[in-house]
Amino acid sequence: MVVPFQPMLLGRRAAPFDHPEWVFEVKHDGFRAIAYVKAGHCQLVSRRGYVYKRFQALAEQIAESLDVQNAVLDGEIVCLDGHGKSQFKTLLYRRGTPCFYAFDILELQGKDLRALPLVTRKRHLKRIVPCAPSALLYVDHIEERGEELFQLACREDLEGIVAKWKNGLYDAERVSSWVKIKNPGYSQILGRQELFDRRNSRTGPQHLNTQRLFTRVRAATARPTPIRIASR
Repeated sequence: MVVPFQPMLLGRRAAPFDHPEWVFEVKHDGFRAIAYVKAGHCQLVSRRGYVYKRFQALAEQIAESLDVQNAVLDGEIVCLDGHGKSQFKTLLYRRGTPCFYAFDILELQGKDLRALPLVTRKRHLKRIVPCAPSALLYVDHIEERGEELFQLACREDLEGIVAKWKNGLYDAERVSSWVKIKNPGYSQILGRQELFDRRNSRTGPQHLNTQRLFTRVRAATARPTPIRIASR
């Protein structure tokens, strides 16, 4: 398949930060994918350009869930437990029902949106993702307060957070304005390499209530705190 869009790369940073020009999202643990929806049909494509044939049923559900016939979405294929947390082994071994967490939109009804600021693209994305629970979910964000969201992500045993420059363009060929900050104590990372080694040697989920996390962040940061500038 000819892949017209390359996925945005993520930089890495050890420590979280606060900054008014950045937004912060929960990092979901799954398979990164670009969803190409055309004329009401969808294909999920990996970072390396391979079509995810095993997730064809999910691809069809994404197309059915959208309010538009043509779009290109960036997101993560995940399996969620009863608490809305990503379960990577469940996804890998096909023991659960997958869903697609969309965090960006590259094209809408034939119009290229990559030159728009991130927050503008996310507004377009939110308008076409259904509010009711479905196989297609929207990745929400919180502004400025990355440190508190990271602390809560660690407390909830999530993979971490992603920091994104709110005015950044979607340009996979330049230095990325997206930065992942991983939870060093994330329990599901234990044995991950051995898991893949073993696999390669052989021939109704709940939506994560990120609003609950964001509410706790806002409550904990009601008083202003010093802002540290983060390089991008």
